[in-house]
Amino acid sequence: MPKKVLITGITGQDGSYLAELLLKKGYEVHGIVRRTSSIERTRLMHLSAYKDVEPARLILHYGELADAGNLIHILYQVQPDEIYNLAGQSSVRVSFEMPEYTSESNGLAVVRLLEAIVRSGQATKTRFYQASSSEMFGRVEQLPITEATPFSPKSPYAAAKVFAHNMVNYYREAYGLHACCGILFNHESPQRGESFVTRKITRAVGRIKHGLQAKLKLGDLTPKRDWGYAPEYVEGMWHILQAEKAEDYVIATNESHSVREFVQEAFAYAGLDWMKYVEHDQRQVRTMELDEVRGSPEKIRTNLGWAPQVKFKELIRIMINHDLKLAAVEAAERASSL
Repeated sequence: MPKKVLITGITGQDGSYLAELLLKKGYEVHGIVRRTSSIERTRLMHLSAYKDVEPARLILHYGELADAGNLIHILYQVQPDEIYNLAGQSSVRVSFEMPEYTSESNGLAVVRLLEAIVRSGQATKTRFYQASSSEMFGRVEQLPITEATPFSPKSPYAAAKVFAHNMVNYYREAYGLHACCGILFNHESPQRGESFVTRKITRAVGRIKHGLQAKLKLGDLTPKRDWGYAPEYVEGMWHILQAEKAEDYVIATNESHSVREFVQEAFAYAGLDWMKYVEHDQRQVRTMELDEVRGSPEKIRTNLGWAPQVKFKELIRIMINHDLKLAAVEAAERASSL
């Protein structure tokens, strides 16, 4: 019998890459999707090839993390060996405008899921992974950030993530649940949502190159981030949940680069002068912006053998190559409609 896995947030960047990884490993993959919203499932289209490959299958369930009864029903039905919670409101900027919703979807929803595992009698069988965030650390006095760095959240998003992280640790101690948190630093890919600054940049480069867009408006270009490659990071998630001992791990590259560096590299790779196209937009400047974020993957490298391979410039080129092709298709479609 193949292992069964349940993924929340399966339609997101990380969920789609994780589903692909686990299908390749022979898992029976189950995902929770919301019925009440217009769900963007294009990220899952490439997974259709795995549906008829036994024993790997992809099965989607309608559900809401706000509905405890529904969660318990899904757990009874699936009986998962592993659960990866990747769902939630993912934008730090939006969290300032929607703090209550962010707290519910990123905080209380995690407790509801943990309770569902306990109440469905699967605490001794099911392994649980929680997607924690580097945002939890806020401004730090010393870099790189490690698992021992104190949390100091500076946004509703970060505060909700800290609450969820602490509750996972509580359930691990109180109920003996094999529950772990992966503290992921920024990780990007061609599947990244276009509201995130990295994808906003690479999409704009492609569209500007093909004459579909004139300018790119951005906020502060000085913040530095630790950027990795999302398909590698979901492998890190899997390694964390396979470990004999349930522990929390930082997943990062221990390199930091500014938004300006990302812009310069992206435009230069496409043969464009970024200063001709990028304009400052004060409305996009984030409240309580963090100056620099950089994490150490030493613990996960030492304990589990995971280490990032894709470097900063290669990551940008992967994204630019994808978005240049996407823009070329858009340009061709526009030309044919004229």
